[in-house]
Amino acid sequence: MSAGQSQTAPTLYTVGGKQRQARTLSEREVDWYRFGQGLILEVEPDTGDTREVVSYVSPPDVCAPDDPAILFKGAALCGDEMYVCTPTEVLVYELPGFELRRYISLPAFNDLHHARPDSHGNLLVAVTGLDLVLAIDQANSISDYWSVAAGHNASHHIGSSVDFRLVASTKPHMAHPNQLFLIDDEPWVTRFEQRDAVSLRSPARRINIGCERVHDGYVDGGWVYFTTVDGRIAVASTTTLIVEDVLDLNEMSGTLLGDRHLGWCRGLYIDGPRAWVGFSRLRLSRVRANLSWVRWGFKPFAPTRIACYDLERRCLVHEVDLQRHGLDAIFSILPAS
Repeated sequence: MSAGQSQTAPTLYTVGGKQRQARTLSEREVDWYRFGQGLILEVEPDTGDTREVVSYVSPPDVCAPDDPAILFKGAALCGDEMYVCTPTEVLVYELPGFELRRYISLPAFNDLHHARPDSHGNLLVAVTGLDLVLAIDQANSISDYWSVAAGHNASHHIGSSVDFRLVASTKPHMAHPNQLFLIDDEPWVTRFEQRDAVSLRSPARRINIGCERVHDGYVDGGWVYFTTVDGRIAVASTTTLIVEDVLDLNEMSGTLLGDRHLGWCRGLYIDGPRAWVGFSRLRLSRVRANLSWVRWGFKPFAPTRIACYDLERRCLVHEVDLQRHGLDAIFSILPAS
């Protein structure tokens, strides 16, 4: 580990996707970023040793017919199970061997971003492409649903005869729900476009995060930590629902970042006084409106990686390059023990 990081780092799982090779010159010129494989890596941060534990390609009958996005998005741990989603599926793996225990794919699944169990035995699924959250029962049926965008009629999608798994894109999204989390047993979801988090049971209960667009919501003790895509961590009280602190990872990275763009910030694990944060390499082909915060200049793009920050000293202490191990985008960081 780098100087200043004394305690042993935990073994981590990193969840994301591998990019397809560009097939034409024009695709290479725009830094083509379509994904064709979901990957889960097991990482030993102290040594940098990394091994692939899951490589997954979605079956064609649950994907759009032309160049579908195939990758793992948000993941969650519960006991000896990992819940992970592709854009159109939820897979539940038994740990540590990653045997597939449960598989769910429903016509209402479009651009899923996260899945996790609630406190009542249901599975919560963030259906980003339809701006809603579903509750799935043990029979793999929809038992409840919530719209997360004002004026949005979720029942129109639930009752539709359309197989939304086969629809390539439903953008623009009104809310773009990303990450599900629980405060006690109350389910919440982050909303990318509104830069906030809202309670599914009582939408008036809201955490206004501000800053840039929001991805993760990670509860640790009496605090919930949020990542924003421009490289900040907002820390809110689970009692007052007010943001009490904002950590700027650009400033905290200091000279260890060098003259590089920090990257697309997404993926968070709080380990006591340390935060493990995921960064995906920026790509020119992303919608420029989503990258309005980037000061392009002539800075090189840092690779996809995980980075460890000391929250007490407010500094970067270690990074592990994951792009050289085939992970081109990272969505989740989870402890392996």
